[in-house]
Amino acid sequence: MTADEIRELIQLAMETGIAELEVQRGENRVRIRRGLAQGQEILIPSTENVPPAALPPRRVSPAPAAPAGPEPDANLVLVKSPIVGTFYEAASPGAPPFVRVGESIQPGKVLCIIESMKLMNEIEAEVAGILESKLVQNGQPVEYGEALFAIRPV
Repeated sequence: MTADEIRELIQLAMETGIAELEVQRGENRVRIRRGLAQGQEILIPSTENVPPAALPPRRVSPAPAAPAGPEPDANLVLVKSPIVGTFYEAASPGAPPFVRVGESIQPGKVLCIIESMKLMNEIEAEVAGILESKLVQNGQPVEYGEALFAIRPV
């Protein structure tokens, strides 16, 4: 695998937003992981017709992180997914969503359903407030700890 091919893989990982990419061609293998802290180094072993164990890895500093955009509002409470699954905004297809942006909600109000392993898990509000934003789309897979909604407490 050439350095240009590795650069293309890094670019692909950055463009698609995937967290980890591993490619193997014969005995050559490269793994790319996103989310490195600034100042941390990426080790890329040399693969030019020499077994990887015979050469020391080259050290490459990652490119500086791009600005993440505006800072999140510290007054908002994020409702995060307690499980991995699929996000649904309504009880069934064609049914109205449980909540809408701008709506006033109370603790215990069902915000969405996350389907995990064929089980439907209702996610409820833990604070009273105004629903400021819905952060995922209907039918989208979500991860543990991923923010689903932003609520402005009242």
